[in-house]
Amino acid sequence: MSIPSGAPAAAPRVPEAVHRRRWAILGVLMFSLLIVVLDNSILNVAVKTIASPAPTGIGATQSELEWAINSYTLVFAGLLFTAGLLGDRIGRKKVLLAGILVFGIGSALAALSSSPGELITWRALMGFGAAFVMPATLAVLMNVFERDEQPKAIGIWAGSVGLGIAIGPITGGLLLEHFWWGSIFLVNVPVVVLALIAMAVLVPDSKDPAPGRVDPLGVVLSVIGLVLLVYGIIRGGELASFTDVTVLAPLIGGLLVLTGFVWHEKRSSHPSIDIAYFREPAFSAAVAAIALVFFALMGVTFFSAFYLQSVRGYTALESGLLILPLAAAQMIFAPRARLVVDRFGARAVCTVGMLLVAAGLAAFALFDADTPLWVLCLVFFVQGTGMAHIMPPVTVAVMQALPRERAGSGSAINNTFRQVGGALGIAVLGSVLSTVYRGDIEGHLDGVPAAARDVAGESIEATLGVAEKLGPAGKPLVAAANDAFIGAMHVTALGSAAVALIGAAVVALFLPGRPVVRGERVPEARDTGEPVRQS
Repeated sequence: MSIPSGAPAAAPRVPEAVHRRRWAILGVLMFSLLIVVLDNSILNVAVKTIASPAPTGIGATQSELEWAINSYTLVFAGLLFTAGLLGDRIGRKKVLLAGILVFGIGSALAALSSSPGELITWRALMGFGAAFVMPATLAVLMNVFERDEQPKAIGIWAGSVGLGIAIGPITGGLLLEHFWWGSIFLVNVPVVVLALIAMAVLVPDSKDPAPGRVDPLGVVLSVIGLVLLVYGIIRGGELASFTDVTVLAPLIGGLLVLTGFVWHEKRSSHPSIDIAYFREPAFSAAVAAIALVFFALMGVTFFSAFYLQSVRGYTALESGLLILPLAAAQMIFAPRARLVVDRFGARAVCTVGMLLVAAGLAAFALFDADTPLWVLCLVFFVQGTGMAHIMPPVTVAVMQALPRERAGSGSAINNTFRQVGGALGIAVLGSVLSTVYRGDIEGHLDGVPAAARDVAGESIEATLGVAEKLGPAGKPLVAAANDAFIGAMHVTALGSAAVALIGAAVVALFLPGRPVVRGERVPEARDTGEPVRQS
C-alpha cells in the first residue's frame, strides 16, 4: 500500500531487548484488550437480572438499561481519537496504564451501584478508561514488532477481539448462575491488577519523538463531532426512527462538526491527523471495510441474541456457547490470515471474507424456530472465518500506512470507524427489526387490554411479558410473537447481508492486489550490529 508523501521511508529498528520479549508483550496487550471487549459483551446477558427488583437486581427500566450500555459506548467512541493522539504525545504505556486503572475503578464502582443512575455513571467512567486502552494496545504492538511480523501480531490481536465477544456471554452466564449481578463487573478488578503489574514490568514506553504543536481546536472538534454523531445514532435506535428531531439534530450537528474538523485539519500547519492519508484509495477502503463489517456484524449479533433466547428458549449461557464457533474460527484463522494475503493479495482475501460474512448473514433469512443447532453453529463458523480474513489485512493496511511514531493516531482511526460502524449497525438494523416486528404483531393484539397494547408491540420481550400475564389466553400471542420476530429477523438479515456486499465491492475495487515480487527479498538487519548477508 502506498504511503502519502511526507511519511518516513523506513521506521527505526526495535531495540533488541524489546524484540526478545515481543510475544510476552503481545500477551499482556491481548489480556488488557480482552477485558475491555469482554465487559461490553458480558453486560448483554445480565440486562434481565439488572431489571429485576432488589435484591436480585436494581429495578432498572428498559430505557435505563439501554443507557447503561450506551453511556459506555458514547464516551468510548467520543474519546478514541483523542486517546490515540494523547498516547502519541505523552507515551503509550502511560496512557495504557492510566486507562486500565480507570477502567478497573469504574468496574468496582459499577459492581456496587445501588441505583440505575449510579450504574449509568460508572459505566461511562469505564468507557472513559477503555477509550485509552484499545488504541494504545495496537499502537504499542506496532512499536514492538518489526514490519514483517506486524501482520501476524495484528492477526493474533484481532483474534483476541473475537474471543472477547464470544466468551463474554459465557462468562456472564456462569457468574449470574452463582453470584449476584454486580459480579460481572467486580470480576474485572483482579484482572486489572494483574494487567497493571504485567504492563509495568514488560511493556516498553514509546511516543512520537517530534509531536509538534498541540492542535486543541482539532481535538475539541473531534470529541464534539463524534459524541453528537454517536448520540444521534443511539437515539435513532432507541426510537426505531431516524426522522425525529432529537435524532436528526445531533446527527446533522455531528456531521457538520466533523466536516469542520476535516476542513480545519486540511488547513492547519500542525494537524492532529494528516487528511492526505484518506486520499489514498487503499487506506480509505480499509477504514470503510472496518466500518461496514462491524455495521453488519453488530446488527446480526443484536438480533441473534433475541432469536436464541426469546424464540428458541436458550439461556444466556447456552446462547453464549452457541456463538463459540464464531470465536473459534477467528482464533484459528486470524493469526494465519497473513499467509493467505501473501499468496493471493489483500484484495482477493478481503473480498472473499466479505462474501463469507454476507453469506452467513443471509443464512439467517432462512432460519425458523426449528432450525437445527448444527446449522446455526456452521453459520457462525462461516461468519467468524470471513471476519478472520478481513480484520487483520485491513488493520495492517491502516496501521502500516502511517509512520510508526503516529501509531496511536492510526489505531484511533481504526477503532473509531469500528465503533461508529458497530453503533450504527445496532441502531439502524435494530430500527428495521423493531419496525417490521411492530407492523406484523399489531394485527394479533386485538385481545390484549388497551393499556398493555402499546407496550406489547414494542419488542418480542415485551410481547412475551404481556402474554405471560394473560396466562393460558396468552399462548396464541406467544406463537404470533415468534412468527413476527422471525419475519422481522429475515428482513434485517437481508439488510445486513446487503451492507456486507457493499463492503465486498469496496475492497474489491480499492484494496491493493497481490504485490509483484521482482527478485529475492533481502532480509532486514536488526539493530544488533550484525551485517546483512546478501544472496
